[in-house]
Amino acid sequence: MDDLTAVRELADGVAPVTDEARSAAHARLRNAIAAEGGHGAFSRRLMLRVAVASAAAAAVAGGVVVAARRDQDSAAPRMTTLSAAQLLHRAADRSRADGTRTPVPRNDQYVYTKNYVTRTYVKDGRTKTWTDESWLSVDGSKPSRRQEHGEVHHDPPLGKHEVMWPPTEYTKLAKWPTDPDTLLKWFRGTPGGDMEAFMNAIQLFVVPRVMPPGLEAATFEAVAKIPGIRLDDEVDALGRRGIGVSYPKLSFTFIFDSETYAYLGLRLKGSTVIAVGKGFRSVGWYHEMRSLQELRVVDRIGQRRPGERS
Repeated sequence: MDDLTAVRELADGVAPVTDEARSAAHARLRNAIAAEGGHGAFSRRLMLRVAVASAAAAAVAGGVVVAARRDQDSAAPRMTTLSAAQLLHRAADRSRADGTRTPVPRNDQYVYTKNYVTRTYVKDGRTKTWTDESWLSVDGSKPSRRQEHGEVHHDPPLGKHEVMWPPTEYTKLAKWPTDPDTLLKWFRGTPGGDMEAFMNAIQLFVVPRVMPPGLEAATFEAVAKIPGIRLDDEVDALGRRGIGVSYPKLSFTFIFDSETYAYLGLRLKGSTVIAVGKGFRSVGWYHEMRSLQELRVVDRIGQRRPGERS
């Protein structure tokens, strides 16, 4: 398969790339290579994946500033005005209160995830839904199996000079800072790189992983420090009322429960694209919500619970 064919296949359902997204993607690639400290450059296969993931962050979203909360002394909800930063701080508090419920994964294990995906097309309101399950090798040394929009993909082990960023290995993530200010510097590849910082923070959640204590909360607090973030009133794919946090000109949005502030999943705006000559053309915009239902550590592909026979 040549590179152009690979890009066309990977780009199915991805929005056209903006100049801002392309610049941020290039910077993120440089930072990831540098962070590896000489352990090898990105392979062609992984670079294509990163490029397509970055291309999905190229749309504009609207926003509101009202979040619904439930009064402790009443069953009726009451409305309160929250800023995006305040919501993220409450989400961080909720994350710390929940603690670590998932066992620490070994490098030879898999992270099993189950996601409920709903896509609504802007033009006619048509909706499609999928329940996707994936088994991701923690350190990339084993084959992985992932399901995207109902289609199963078998990914080979990462090659000798391939790296995954952000890492999925718990031992590597355990070295990441949990101080929000320091973490924000990690997310920013260039001075004032607010768009890149938001994109890098989102990448920790695009592929679910087991995070060390405090890292998820620190990520929310780091995002809270990014100028320009805003609130979006959303409804998640499972019917629960959610509030989103987004950044202008980027399609990915964090979604939190409007009452408990628990993290629910990601929402994105994208378009189906087709190859036309040497370029691509959009043929229809859609909104997509990805709700994380389950995340567990298992020993092999096919297991859904620890100790279960696959």
